[in-house]
Amino acid sequence: MQSVVTSEFPEMDAPKQGMPVTIITGFLGSGKTTLLNHILSNQQGLKTAVLVNEFGEIGIDNELIVSTDENMVELNNGCICCTINNDLVDAVYKVLERQESLDYLVVETTGLADPLPVALTFLGTELRDLTRLDSIITVVDAANYSLDLFNSQAAYSQIAYGDVIILNKADLVDAAALDELERKINEVKEGARIIRTQRSQVPLPLILSVGLFESDKYFDAVDEHDHDHDHEHHEHSTCDHDHHHHHHHSHHLENDGFTSISFQSDQPFAIRKFQYFLDNQLPSTIFRAKGIIWFDESPKRHIFHLCGKRFTLDDDEWKGEPKNQLVLIGQNLDRETLLTQLENCVCLPSTDKGQGFRK
Repeated sequence: MQSVVTSEFPEMDAPKQGMPVTIITGFLGSGKTTLLNHILSNQQGLKTAVLVNEFGEIGIDNELIVSTDENMVELNNGCICCTINNDLVDAVYKVLERQESLDYLVVETTGLADPLPVALTFLGTELRDLTRLDSIITVVDAANYSLDLFNSQAAYSQIAYGDVIILNKADLVDAAALDELERKINEVKEGARIIRTQRSQVPLPLILSVGLFESDKYFDAVDEHDHDHDHEHHEHSTCDHDHHHHHHHSHHLENDGFTSISFQSDQPFAIRKFQYFLDNQLPSTIFRAKGIIWFDESPKRHIFHLCGKRFTLDDDEWKGEPKNQLVLIGQNLDRETLLTQLENCVCLPSTDKGQGFRK
């Protein structure tokens, strides 16, 4: 299927409800299956369904398997792996109709697939009301990357539509080659968010966003180890509702060279200022941002998700006093500059009223 390729797809806004979905794409041999195994083995207390074309290829550890039937494997950590036979929609329904609730859905495309039709399956069919497209993650093989791949429309689209690019097998080439590969990727997708990995080992908070804002408890469980007592903003960890898991994931991110920065304010943002921050100040080294946003111009509670350069804002009703709570996750972040920029988004009542919001 041919499609017009652009570097952004703002029309592909996620629906406002349903199970979050991540699409994993990438050319043949790039490391998609290794990434799937990484996800299945490291989900902490979350039930994830993985849809693949042939789960036999994943080689799931037998010690993890609880039961299996013709098209589905159930794991002892609550995750399941299901094959896509002929129809993706049917496979998704098979997962959604299971009695126990699942937290997340991951779909792997074939190595020769254009991810756009897969994404449109979730955005333009009856699945729109049951799922929420969260992110498109593209795995690129650093050791076997070639511009010759772009004779393939699919290979081009995989990079053009990816929210985060995982430059895998980075240990097999030198730094100069990696820099050149990133330059080539940026020619296809300007300002691409690129994470260098070995064996597809990427901190899961950077690529999955498992309903973190279903409950404001996420912001209440402060890890004292990361608490900054000398600053009016507090450093929260980045993953899970459980305090123990907060601690685990916070250190996992630090060990991988990633940091999280948290911002809170009991004053609203001005819409045009926050839009300017997203358009002009957000560093390319921020891979994830999540939060509850309060705008001076809106009575609604806004649930904010950003992956790569694409973001969604879903409306909700306030359950308590309005406030802004935002977490940024990335590499080599200038904490003070980012906090100052976010502080500058706070509304000045005499000057910021009545501004329109463009998305």
